[in-house]
Amino acid sequence: MTRLVWLGCIAYLTIGLGQLVAGSVMEPMVRAYGIGYGDGGQLVMHQFLGGLAGTLCAPGLVRIAGRKRLLLASFALMAAAELIFALRPSWGIMLAVSPLAGFGFGTVETLVGSLIISAAGEKANVAMSRVEVFFGVGALTIPFAGAALIQAGQWRLAFACVGVLAALTLGLWAVLWPGVLHSSDRAGRESKRSAPTLLPLSARTRLTLAACACFFFVYVGFEMSFVHYLPSLLVQTGGLTDASATLALSVFWGAMTLGRLVAGQLADRFGGATYLIVSCAVAAAAFILMSLPSGIGLTMALIFAAGFAMSGMFAIALVFGTRAAPDRTVRVTSILMACGLLGSAVLPRITGGFLDRFDAAPTFFLLAGIAVLMLVIAAVAVASRRAGRPERAAAAEG
Repeated sequence: MTRLVWLGCIAYLTIGLGQLVAGSVMEPMVRAYGIGYGDGGQLVMHQFLGGLAGTLCAPGLVRIAGRKRLLLASFALMAAAELIFALRPSWGIMLAVSPLAGFGFGTVETLVGSLIISAAGEKANVAMSRVEVFFGVGALTIPFAGAALIQAGQWRLAFACVGVLAALTLGLWAVLWPGVLHSSDRAGRESKRSAPTLLPLSARTRLTLAACACFFFVYVGFEMSFVHYLPSLLVQTGGLTDASATLALSVFWGAMTLGRLVAGQLADRFGGATYLIVSCAVAAAAFILMSLPSGIGLTMALIFAAGFAMSGMFAIALVFGTRAAPDRTVRVTSILMACGLLGSAVLPRITGGFLDRFDAAPTFFLLAGIAVLMLVIAAVAVASRRAGRPERAAAAEG
């Protein structure tokens, strides 16, 4: 199990780097190709669409190829796509390859997450939180690495670094494939011959899963909106320079990384449901206070508090959702992550349009409203899950 978690950490580190590498070198890339920021955004959108396809197709592909083959093939696809980017091909090829990179990222994230949740059992909260720490490390590292490579005039090597890391991760998973997964992989291949009989979901369970899907849509979209527009918001409201405002992202991601070190232990001690409600409440309070006039010092403290509160939401909510339907772990993981990807495409666009139209101060109120909505959705998911437990107990006795 320890080997599986550490291999998962390396995989999520690669994903964290790969999903943000294009943004970290966007400025020199658009200049080098002579294109606009809209074209650069199209590259990111293509990767998002590929990631959505990979996330949704993962359960079906597992039944066809088995988990090991699919996972290794996805790592190979990631490595090949990033190394092609590093060669600086024509822009048309960049746009054509980007969905393939996204497909690899989406498939790996879904598979690794479902494997760890299934194998970890009661320790799933701690295991997934530890893995998410490394995603945060990747997201925290790539802007600094990209800045250093840009300074050296070698921005293309940012893609090469991700490609090489993906290739190394492929090698590690191929050589060190955890023994605890052999039975799972055989089960995945055997499901081609005989599909398992799944118990029908109760109305309460469907409501829980629907609320979890909404939660992932809002949470991931909310997080992406905040990190994309935070520097602009601080420049407009706090009078900061571009460089100073960018440091706020380091505060946020630093708090996220620190929070993930303890999120699993807190969720196990107090319960995943309690953790989600309390963390959503703290985040909502932080964003409400952020929307009020305050000094830059207090704003930075609130940004840290929001990052710490939001740090474990993804991992703990994923475990919470999959435990509502434990016989459908891969499919539920796929659906929840797909909803998150949709949110990351929709909400940042809405937030950006709102910022263009109404300026920074009202946008902070919009973010506070989304944070409150997230709390409401989490409360619905928790209430429906708790209400469904007596029904399952009665069904088991009958």
